[in-house]
Amino acid sequence: MTEVINIIDAKKHVNEEVKIGVWLTDKRSSGKIAFLQLRDGTAFFQGVVVKSNVSEEIFELSKSIRQETSFWVTGVIHEDSRSHFGYEIEVSDIQVVGESEDFPITPKEHGIDFLLDNRHLWLRSRRPYAIMRIRNQMINATYEFFNKEGFIKMDPPILTGSAPEGTTELFHIEYFDNDAYLTQSGQLYAEAGAMAFGKVFTFGPVFRAEKSKTRRHLTEFWMIEPEMAFTEQNQSLEVQEKYIAYLVQSVIDNCEYELKLLDRDIDQLKKYTKLPFPRISYDEAIEMLQKHGVDIKWGDDFGAPDEQYISEQFEQPVFILNYPKSIKPFYMKPHPDRDDVYLCADLLAPEGYGEIIGGSERETDFEALEKRIKDAGLDESEYEWYLDLRKYGSVPHSGFGLGFERAVTWICKLDHLREAIPFPRMINRLKP
Repeated sequence: MTEVINIIDAKKHVNEEVKIGVWLTDKRSSGKIAFLQLRDGTAFFQGVVVKSNVSEEIFELSKSIRQETSFWVTGVIHEDSRSHFGYEIEVSDIQVVGESEDFPITPKEHGIDFLLDNRHLWLRSRRPYAIMRIRNQMINATYEFFNKEGFIKMDPPILTGSAPEGTTELFHIEYFDNDAYLTQSGQLYAEAGAMAFGKVFTFGPVFRAEKSKTRRHLTEFWMIEPEMAFTEQNQSLEVQEKYIAYLVQSVIDNCEYELKLLDRDIDQLKKYTKLPFPRISYDEAIEMLQKHGVDIKWGDDFGAPDEQYISEQFEQPVFILNYPKSIKPFYMKPHPDRDDVYLCADLLAPEGYGEIIGGSERETDFEALEKRIKDAGLDESEYEWYLDLRKYGSVPHSGFGLGFERAVTWICKLDHLREAIPFPRMINRLKP
């Protein structure tokens, strides 16, 4: 009986007859041979139909079958050194399962807006296939890394009554008779977890009601937010760079085929696994930009062009340390030798991709934190539990947040952040 396999397992069945459930992505013929581009969700490869080796019915079917028709293909696996995948199937039989007609995403070029509006179908193409496979590997690597480092995963609430960043750009909802918001961060809850378990991380969706339509912003994305008790800022930076290097190495080790589909330079990625990463102060970054002719002064936050220029001066991700208090959230710990900056850092990805991590050591003093909550105009009653963490056995602790889609965008070298999330425009289909 012919064995049913997946395309990804073709290398284990060279010169063997197999059966695979596939979809057709494209085809061409040259008289006596038809070439079918096939996919099954695990990989893409070519099916070759030789007229003299199959029935007339099968050969005519191979020439007339339409894009995205699903079918069972039977044939013998051969090596194919000319392709990214390295193998192909010489077809002996085709059994159609589901017809397809006028599939909207053809092999021709399409604009990014059209592709994103048809994301539910574009996912079938090579590029999003490679991106989602790499994204999945990065998810696996995230769990592997933090498990190995002794963290446990905690799930913070998605509905919350407070705003960790103190921003007004929150999605407001009515929660029975109370105001509530879609969470913008799991950090505060992770701090509570760290006081119980030492080292924890959260990994889940967060929401920002930003109206920006740039390639750098999403309203719904995923954040990884580790929190560590008895940990100072420099120790946190070491965890951050170790985690990034682990992510990149995991993709290199497990996604060579997908990186080739994206034409991603693997040698370039290898540079990002070398530790430690360079570190500069916010002061040095401002001076660097001013020397470059940028109209910026101390106390200003960095925009995308600023981050891009800074990151382009380094071959690895670079930490920018100790930002002014005026542009960072209330919960950060002040620098011990300066009263104008916090013990914090952003990590900028190379190749112009900008910030992918923001982190800090956290304020541990009850009275100082209480005053900052008041000064920020926040509802103190919403933060009573957070202040409790400073009343009962407070310890130095630090944490950070990584925007997962930004990390995927950088590692895959994408032009659009929305390519890094599975269904970025499905919300547009909701009716009021």
